[in-house]
Formats: sequence, C-alpha cells, structure tokens
Amino acid sequence: MGNEKKNTSKAAAKAAKKQKAEAKTSKKEKKKSKKTTDAPSEDEDLEAILDKMNREWEDAHKVTEELVEGPPSRRANATLTPCPSGNYLWCIGGEFFSDDGKAYFYNDVYRYNPDKDEWRKFVSPTCPGPRSAHAVVASAAGGGKLFLFGGEFSSLHQNTFHHYRDFWCFDISTHSWDRLDTKIRPTARSGHRMAMWKHYIVLFGGFYDPGHRTQYLNDTWVFDTQEYKWRQIEFKDIDRKPSARSGFSFLSTPEGIVLHGGYCKEYIKGKRPMGVMLDDTWFLRMSLETSQSPPLSAVSSDSLGLKWERRKKPSFAPHVRSGCTMSLWSAKGIGVLFGGVTDDDRDEESLESVFWNDLYGYQLAGNGRWQSMLLKKLKKAGRGGKRKVAAIQQGEPPVSDGDDDGVKTQEAKNTEVPDVDPDDPILTAPMPRYNAMLAVLKNTLYIYGGIFERGSREYTLDDFYLIQLDKLERYTCLKHSGIVIPAEGDESSSDEDGEGVGSDEDDEGVGSDEDGDGDNETWVGEDDAVLKLKKLDESHNDEGADKPIDMRVSAHMILFIKHHEVSAQATAFMGVSKDTARSAEDVISTPELGETLALFYARSREYWTQKAHGVSDNRGKQLRRDGFSFAEERYAEYKPILKEVEKILAEAGLDEDEMRAGAAQTGAGGGIMPSRNRR
Repeated sequence: MGNEKKNTSKAAAKAAKKQKAEAKTSKKEKKKSKKTTDAPSEDEDLEAILDKMNREWEDAHKVTEELVEGPPSRRANATLTPCPSGNYLWCIGGEFFSDDGKAYFYNDVYRYNPDKDEWRKFVSPTCPGPRSAHAVVASAAGGGKLFLFGGEFSSLHQNTFHHYRDFWCFDISTHSWDRLDTKIRPTARSGHRMAMWKHYIVLFGGFYDPGHRTQYLNDTWVFDTQEYKWRQIEFKDIDRKPSARSGFSFLSTPEGIVLHGGYCKEYIKGKRPMGVMLDDTWFLRMSLETSQSPPLSAVSSDSLGLKWERRKKPSFAPHVRSGCTMSLWSAKGIGVLFGGVTDDDRDEESLESVFWNDLYGYQLAGNGRWQSMLLKKLKKAGRGGKRKVAAIQQGEPPVSDGDDDGVKTQEAKNTEVPDVDPDDPILTAPMPRYNAMLAVLKNTLYIYGGIFERGSREYTLDDFYLIQLDKLERYTCLKHSGIVIPAEGDESSSDEDGEGVGSDEDDEGVGSDEDGDGDNETWVGEDDAVLKLKKLDESHNDEGADKPIDMRVSAHMILFIKHHEVSAQATAFMGVSKDTARSAEDVISTPELGETLALFYARSREYWTQKAHGVSDNRGKQLRRDGFSFAEERYAEYKPILKEVEKILAEAGLDEDEMRAGAAQTGAGGGIMPSRNRR
C-alpha cells in the first residue's frame, strides 16, 4: 500500500515536470515566432537607428534664415569677417551696455551681401553662447568655414562674469554650427586674436579677468584643421617673443603672421592699474619642414617650424593708440588701420583721450612700412585751367609729400581751415571712434560701429560705411547712426569756469552753477553745518533761488550724521561740489548721488573683489559674490543719506536725470576709472 502511494507520487511529479518543460518550450517558440514576424531584420533595424539619428541631428542644426532691415543692433566687440567662399561679410556676437548699467550679450549671426545691400540673420538651436571679445578666423576649405574661440559673458547687472574656452566651427554652406571638443585646448580668454596660415589656425594672447586683477597672456597655440588637434608652442627662455597683450592686430602673410600693437595694464603696488598702449611689431615666421631642409628653429611642432622676430620701428608710423585692430587687404598685402584712441592717464586725477578717424596702411612684406591712406581731392581749375590732385588725411590738414608727422583731430583741422568746401571728401569720413569693426572685401573696406566717448559718457555706434581702397576718393555711408552726441562742452561743465550745461532729450545732462564762477564755492566742515544751513536758507529767499544747485555731492562727508540729523546736515552740505582731500580709495568705495547699486558695483567692482580677496580664500564666482556683498553693504549704509540729498535737490528743481548725470561725473572724479573696453 505504501509502495503504491509512493510510486503514484513519483509519477505525478514526473508528469508535472514534463508539463512544465513543454510549457517553457512552447513559450520560447511563440516568442521566437513573434519576433520573426513582427520585428524587422537586422539591416532594417540599423537603418531605423540611423534615420532617427539623422532626424535628431537635423532638428538640432535646423537653421532659420531671416531678411532684416539693416545692420545688427548697436553693439561693440563683435567680429566682422570676410567670407572665404563668397562676396559676403559675417558678423557674430557682441555686447551692449545701456545707460542704466545693464549688460546685453549676443550670439546671433548676420550676413551682409554688398551686391544687394542686404542683411540676413541666421538662427540655429546648436550655436555658441552669447559673448563678446571672441576671435573668429575664416578658412576656404570644405566650402568655407568660420572658426570661433573664446570670448566673455556677464550677467545683466554684471554681478557674475565668465570667460569661454569653447571652440566652434560654422559651416558656411549649411549655415550650421558644430562644437569641436578636444582634450587639449587654450585656456579661457577674451581679447585674443587668431589668424589662418595654410591649414593651421594660430592663436595668440588675450586676457583673463577673474575679478580682482586682469591677467594678460602671451602664449601661442596652433590648431591643425586637418587633424583637428590643438597644441601649445613652447619657446625657449632665450627666444624673443611679444609681451602679454590683448586687442592687437594679427595678419597672415605667405611666410608667417604679423603682430602689431595691442593693450595691457601695468600693475604697481600701491597705485591704481595703468593702461599701456603698445606700438611694437613682431613677425611669427612659419615654415613646413621637409626631411632635406634644416629646421627653422628649435621650436617645431611635427613638421611646423615657428620663430618670433621683432621688427624695427619705422621712421614714420601712426600716433600710438589702442582699439584699432587692422583688417587684411589681401589683394595688396596691406593691413588697413582705421581710428583708435590715445589715452593719457598717467595723472591719477584725469584721463585725457584723443579719438581718431584717420586711415593708414601697413605693408606686410619685408620689414614692413607704414603709409598714410589719403583721400584724394580734385581742386577746382586755377588760372591756368589745370586741375591738381591733392591728398588729404582724415582729421588733419593737407600736408606736403615729405611731411608724414603730426596728426591732428578733426576739430583742430576745422579751426585752422575756416573755409569749408562742400565737395571736400573729408566731410564724408566717419566720426572718430575706437573698436570699430573692419573688414576688407576685394578692394573695399567696410566699417561698422565702434565706440566714442564724450565726457563721462560712452556711445556705442551703429553706422555703416565703405570706402574703395584702390581709389580713396570718398567714404560712402550705407547706414547713418541715430545716436545723438552733444557738442563738446555741452555734456558736462568745466571745473575751472563752472559754465552752465545744456542737455538734449536723448542724453543725460549735468546741472551746474549758472553764475559761472567756480571760485565762489563754499567749503564746509563739520563745525560749519549750522552756519551753512542759515546761508542756504537765506539764499532760497534771494532772486537767484531758482537757479540749480551744484549737485556733485560727496556723500561720504555726511556719513557721521545721526539719523535724526540727516535732513539738516544733508542740506548744509549741498554747496560742496567736491572734496580735494578725498583719497582714491574713498572715491571708488563711496556711492555717489543718483547712482544705483548696479552702477555703483560696476564702477567699483575691482576694488570690492580685491577687498574680498584679502579676507577670504574663495576664488572665481564665489570671490565675486563676496565682493558684491561688500558693495551691497556699503550702498545700504549710504542709501538713507543719498535719498535725503535727492529729496533736497528735487525741491531745488533738479530732476532724476540730472542727478544721474551728476553721479556719472562725480564717479569719474578723484580716481579716473578707464573704460572696460580698454582691454
């Protein structure tokens, strides 16, 4: 009985096991059958994957093309590059700083067609981020490409700042961007330059600004467009090479690359940074080595040999200046220079600037030679009926053939030559400026925008000119600028004569004493507060009470006042225009009347970052945040006093625009801060 039960149990287990195996086999067959009928073959599956990848790439590189009315909007530090595969100009990126201190950066791409006089804008989902002070170089290989490296970007209120070190390629035939990521590449920077020599891209210099001090660079990098590899060129310590700089000219020749000029800052302990304009010229001699030829120098990268050679300064050269990068006139082997600015800021109390609109050419071959590119003027027939051709340089009076020295401004020329000929080609020249964007197509030079300064104000221009370099007859304005710039003397009052100042609707004017006598200013100390208050009260009852009060007030002078005394003491100090005893540190670290927190921080950013650097081990973004916190605390400390001063001045008839203009003027006093574009 027991054996029968045991045998039955075994048989049942065996049957169950067999049934389970059959079910498993059936399931596998069904799955295999379904896969065979429903799923595509391996080839079909691969095609689907590739098709999906292509669709994703096309979506990421889909380009929108738009016809626009004119040149790009107002901007500075963009790039204007001749097309290597057609008669076009390409404009990329740039920046614009509004009057209220806000920063706007762009990453748009524009193309100008001179044959049709039309601008087109190209937008792609895959593209470089917004930036300015980047570098672009063109290559004719593969239907034409534009290579872009580096640049800078800041937040709207300039609280954060960023340098790029990304590398991009713009395909001109498809109007699409591709990012080129390599393990080895140059460090982040702005203000550098690139040039194309054969199939190599050569990059040099630039600057990096971590916030507390601008670091200028003089390293040399080479990118092989065939191998798609960066490599840094290391020179021996005994080899000569250019000093660190940014904003220089960098032009390619058959034998190498010419470097000229640039800008850097000189840091001396205990003194504010000084801008240095460079006018030296260097030649980077390059060669592709063969097995038979000896190496050019000890410095070589595979078959590429490089050597820096300094060129002698010629007897004739343009006045030293910055903000004037040359453009290559390849048909003649000439670098074309236009405009620029010459600063004299060796005196810590002032910054004198001269802006240029002259035109020069630099012959790249041999040892190099400068020449004035003079506009040709046909003189009217004289007694003998002969017509003479005279050459006239923009911004200076006519000179003899042997007189190449002495450059004068447009205004000086107008005072020396009172008779104005309406046919004079000099009248067609663009106004003086620096950081203009230049490009030469065939024999035509195109000039777009630039920066001009009047007093404490910066004006970003958006006009567009051309001139035929092979004729040099006159400039043609393709687009006039709508920017209204007041005449000199109308922007701000003079400290010496105290003359009244006018203002137009578009620009902020500065209020000043209309009495015209700056020597009658009353200087006030703490003990004179009550006496000064009585004088002010009496003056309000006089006939001259309606005249505007000089509102260039040193807010630090009333910081000691207790809260309940703010109104009376602020009124007492309204007659003080400036304090000659103030230190440069005091000026830069004190908010001025009408100054917003953003404007105050933009003016004093370097000071606060250095202060944070002295008490913190933080670096980079965190260091800048610490600096901004210091500035914010100082601004909050002065805010009640500034509000009371504004209230008093408003009662005296000064509006908000006049207060802001006064802040711009006082912000420049006592320790002139050069423009951020001087980099």
